[in-house]
Order: sequence, then structure tokens, then C-alpha cells
Amino acid sequence: VQLQASGGGSGQVGGSLRLSCQASGRAFTTYTMAWFRQAPGKEREFVAAVSRSGELLEYADSVKGRFIISRDNVANTVKLQMNSLTPDDTAIYYCGASPFGLAAAQSKGKIAYDWWGQGTLVTVSS
Repeated sequence: VQLQASGGGSGQVGGSLRLSCQASGRAFTTYTMAWFRQAPGKEREFVAAVSRSGELLEYADSVKGRFIISRDNVANTVKLQMNSLTPDDTAIYYCGASPFGLAAAQSKGKIAYDWWGQGTLVTVSS
């Protein structure tokens, strides 16, 4: 599967941005999809994940209640709605696809994700 992320840019503290990831290639519905992010000098960290069906969601504590992940299994996209932005949200955001189910992917972490998009930069300033 090939992944193409878009939608990054500059946002204000308290504002919103929406990221999108377009998938192409093999059956999209066979993948758990997730967003990770990597801030300068830091490891890539989990942000949010959605199950193959789109019914089950997982969020990092740092974004819970502010970010919403969703997927469209007809359009082969996964989106990340980011609200109430803070400077700590500044990072390069990557979408990832895992052949594992959501629970297994969550237990394995980022090593469960075999395919990654190119990343899109989000910068939040006050």
C-alpha cells in the first residue's frame, strides 16, 4: 500500500487543522490505520489509530478529547481532525498502515506499521 499525507501547515494555539492520508494499492480495509508524530529531537510517537472497520478508535492521552481520527473505506482515506492545538502538537505527522488488528497493533507499537506516508509538517504558534 502507498500512503500520501497532506493537510499540514501552520496553526494558531487553540485553532484547528485537519490532516488527510490517501491510500492506494492493496485492499485498504485489511489495514489498521494510524497517525504518529515526530517532534525535533524526539522519537516518533503514537497519536491515534482506527480499526479496519472504523468502529474502534485509540488515542494517545496527550490528544484525547482534542483530536479525532476517522477513515473512509470507500475513498481509501484516513483523516485526523486536530482541535485545540498547542505548541506541543508541533511535529511531522505520519500516517501508517498495519496488517495487524487494532489490539495487536496497539500492543506492538510503531513496529506493527509496515507502510508509512512521507509525513506532513504541523507547526503551532501562539
